[in-house]
Amino acid sequence: MFEEASEVFENMLKASFPLTFIVLLPAVLFLVSPLPAEAAHEFTVYRMQQYDLQGQAYGTRSSVLNTEARTVEADVLSRRCVIMRLLDFSYEKYQKALRQSAGAVVIILPQNMSTMPQDIVQQFMEIEPELLATETIVPVYFALEEEELLSIYEQTLTSSSSQGLASAAEVLLHTATANGFQMVTSGAQSKAVSDWAITSLEGRLAGVGGEDLPTIVLVAHYDSFGVAPWLSYGADSNGSGVSVLLELARLFSRLYTYKRTHAAYNLLFFVSGGGKFNYQGTKRWLEDNLDHTDSSLLQDNVAFVLCLDTLGSSDNLHLHVSKPPKEGSPQHTLLKELETVSSSQYPEVKFSMVHKKINLADDTLAWEHERFGIRRLPAFTLSHLESHRSAARSSIMDVRSVPGKGTQVDVQTLSRNTKIIAEALARVIYNLTGKGAPEDLQIFTEQMQVQEEQLSSVLDWLTSQPRAAQLVDKESPVVGTLEYYLSRYLKDVKRHYVKADKRDPEFVFYDQLKQVMNAYRVKPAIFDLLLALCIAVYLGVMYLAIQNFGLLYSVVRKVTQPKAKQH
Repeated sequence: MFEEASEVFENMLKASFPLTFIVLLPAVLFLVSPLPAEAAHEFTVYRMQQYDLQGQAYGTRSSVLNTEARTVEADVLSRRCVIMRLLDFSYEKYQKALRQSAGAVVIILPQNMSTMPQDIVQQFMEIEPELLATETIVPVYFALEEEELLSIYEQTLTSSSSQGLASAAEVLLHTATANGFQMVTSGAQSKAVSDWAITSLEGRLAGVGGEDLPTIVLVAHYDSFGVAPWLSYGADSNGSGVSVLLELARLFSRLYTYKRTHAAYNLLFFVSGGGKFNYQGTKRWLEDNLDHTDSSLLQDNVAFVLCLDTLGSSDNLHLHVSKPPKEGSPQHTLLKELETVSSSQYPEVKFSMVHKKINLADDTLAWEHERFGIRRLPAFTLSHLESHRSAARSSIMDVRSVPGKGTQVDVQTLSRNTKIIAEALARVIYNLTGKGAPEDLQIFTEQMQVQEEQLSSVLDWLTSQPRAAQLVDKESPVVGTLEYYLSRYLKDVKRHYVKADKRDPEFVFYDQLKQVMNAYRVKPAIFDLLLALCIAVYLGVMYLAIQNFGLLYSVVRKVTQPKAKQH
């Protein structure tokens, strides 16, 4: 019976290719059926800055990503998404990825920046300007550490590390058996945002005693800046400056409430937008007040403009000037009063003046007071930083952190600096030195003292959200809350808007700054090649077995048939 079945089966398969195909098809489908695609993880990523300033392109120019993940240790990075951790990041590794035509770069950051070692924080802060200095074609993203994302990184690192293997066969086997991840973003290609409005706010306290009163202008820009807009919280630069300005508005509004202390100075407060983009808000405000109106406090008798920037740490205070003030001028009086208050009331503070001429050949201005200096208004910037080139002014590491990490805003230091500025301004406004008042006289004490808790709460609110200029539109709660706060203490609070010229824009912002990225588990291409080879071998063996089924059956029968007993 078996012999007849084998003959029928052999003739059927030899005579009919379709029947052979039908018999083999289930086995082939079983071998080649792919595993279902598995979305290993979904996480939020934040794209590097993309903007144009005065015709020059900065940051990454792409946002679409759909490529396989590798770490920088891999031999081949071409058209791969290179994943790096901040702990292992360096500018040389970043450049290596770009030189090898990587398809994208994803940098993993810790959830809490303040937990990072100070040397790594400082190193990255110094690298940030270099990352933005030139145009980058491939998309560059930042992601915050999560357990699943770190697992993806570790598995990718394992699959990328084949340099230490002994032979080519081991490398091939390692590559074929390792798990890979396909990184895919959900958004579209970035495009320019049209009609974006940068918002600034002003308010005033009017002096008493005449019409042509001198005006003191207090300025601070509220926007933040870093390599990724959605990660830019700007605690010291310039959350500290805005906090000081709002506290000064509260203090002097109380003094101007009473007839005895209502001074013969106008106080003009300006919270500017677009400070990190060459002070666009201040530039437009000056144009509106000096070129497009006949009546403005800036046109009459400006004693000086004091810009507040990065005042949240250090025992240093530097008054940056474009032109040293002349003796006897209101500017010189402020300089001397700041020196007096610092030395007599806070001897630990090292106060100095830093002179730097305005360089119009530079792409961007160094400090905000230079915008006023160009329009021939006497202005300074007060900061604890000695140089405008400090990396702390434009970094995502500028966060509200714990003491001892170096990048935090210390509320006690901020309160002390606010007190110094307030006391010096009061001595100028009320001419206390000319009236023979002692150097250690303190005006802001008891019920008039600087409220440290309020400074802290304002700073907490400012640093609870990214304030990059591309994210703060005229409907933003940041603008609305600042406007409400100023309205509590000042009169004639109003908004000022600046939009880029459509024909020759000074600044251009782009969208797609925050996206969702999916990591899909995949096998490398070499796995498909080896699988195809195995299938081909299997089919070849099956074909030979079918073509010679009778011979194969007889051999198996002889081997398995029991031997006859011999008598």
